[in-house]
Amino acid sequence: MSGAALDAPTRASTRANAAPGAFWRELRESFRYPEFWALSSWLDIIVRARKSRFGIVWLLAPSIVYVFGLGTFFRGMQSDADSGDFFVHVALGAMIFRTLMSSVIGSANVFHSSVSFIMDGHMRLTDYLLQSLAKSFFDMCMYLPVVAVALILFGDISLQGLLVSIPVMVLIYINALWIAAIFALAGARFPDFGQLLNTVSIFLFLLTPIIWYPEMMPAGSMRAQLMRFNPFYHFVEIFRSPIMGQPVEMTSIWYVGVMTVVGLAVATVAYRRYARYVPLWI
Repeated sequence: MSGAALDAPTRASTRANAAPGAFWRELRESFRYPEFWALSSWLDIIVRARKSRFGIVWLLAPSIVYVFGLGTFFRGMQSDADSGDFFVHVALGAMIFRTLMSSVIGSANVFHSSVSFIMDGHMRLTDYLLQSLAKSFFDMCMYLPVVAVALILFGDISLQGLLVSIPVMVLIYINALWIAAIFALAGARFPDFGQLLNTVSIFLFLLTPIIWYPEMMPAGSMRAQLMRFNPFYHFVEIFRSPIMGQPVEMTSIWYVGVMTVVGLAVATVAYRRYARYVPLWI
């Protein structure tokens, strides 16, 4: 066996014999070797699909229920809502919310679920953060067929908005990265943190304008203030509004921009300070 073959897995798995803490260096190394976090996430989905009779159909079921199930039910409560417009409203909002919430909840439990690998010491902690993001990306892909059907029913799609949605999605995943880093550290320190997020996610879903229009909240009311304080609202709006040909509020742009810069800075400092304690916490 050649020396290069023996050296390859070593290069892909070592952490350069350094204690965790250099967030961007470890993240760069994780991107250079995606064999673990990308393939393991995909294999996990394949294994889950093979264990069921209907396979991948079950992965499409949540998006169908959310968009055409809840969408049909709540559209009936709004007599002035156009079916095509409302289905796109629900589909795009549910896809972004599910992507972010999947990253948040998955990252809170990712270190505890990988305790044996972490204690072995050969994998970077950022590999597990990217693993949770990869799983949320594959979950998002399960929404795409339903979103495509909703867009066809809507018909009046902004092509410019579709082009804008690509960099916006990248921005959303950049935010999902720093959120995953902070929440993974919190989840490692407090084992019940993931359960708390599961409970809060129900409230956040109802607080985010996915199955209802933002205009339904009376201006200046406490409910409207809670909606605008909710970060999921702003992420959904900057992605959904351009596709539907609607203007994006400058408040949402500033909200997401400031959150991105501050969040990345906080994640860098928190990871440098607390990543070394993860093996002790779990």
